[in-house]
Amino acid sequence: MEDQYMPPDEPLALLHEDAEVLLVDKPAGLLSVPGKGPHLADCLLTRVQAVFPDALLVHRLDRDTSGVMIFALTPHAQRHLGLQFEKRMTRKTYVARIWGAPADNTGTIDLPLIVDWPNRPRQMVCHETGKSAQTDWRVIKREGDTARIRLYPKTGRSHQLRVHMLSLGHPILGDPFYATGHARAYPRLMLHSEELRFKHPQGGRSVKIRSAAPF
Repeated sequence: MEDQYMPPDEPLALLHEDAEVLLVDKPAGLLSVPGKGPHLADCLLTRVQAVFPDALLVHRLDRDTSGVMIFALTPHAQRHLGLQFEKRMTRKTYVARIWGAPADNTGTIDLPLIVDWPNRPRQMVCHETGKSAQTDWRVIKREGDTARIRLYPKTGRSHQLRVHMLSLGHPILGDPFYATGHARAYPRLMLHSEELRFKHPQGGRSVKIRSAAPF
């Protein structure tokens, strides 16, 4: 399932920078952190650290997902932000294009997820041993055989949005793991981290950083 890793060659796209935090617009096709082996060394973390040597990892996005990603610039900020992610105090909004269109305009998916070991890194729904996962969704626009939606994950499981949309019968377009046929025949995974809301590590004020979907 894994194709050859050919990360995009484009400059770092800064969305926000201050003394404590750094937010960048991650391009699709670039790993968040290094993979195993020298051929998977190029990633957003190393690119960020080449410019901001003190940058520290807080969370990850899938390789094929684009959009807002936050890094800490101090150990205090890393602890503060890490706790917010752990306690689900951050608010994340994604935009996706999916195959088909749900009958309803809004809904909630509550299906537990676990790694599909023989086919990892694929994940799957498992009611016996899966970890709790919830996603709210809202249709933005119906576009022929596809639809544009916003996704609001309440939890942060691996591949959560991708598997949850698949469970509705509406895989995300261009998904190399879960889409098939015409739904897969797109140049990239049509999933973008559009907005991140968090409490600033210095003073606790609420911050909202956005990045428009490139599709």
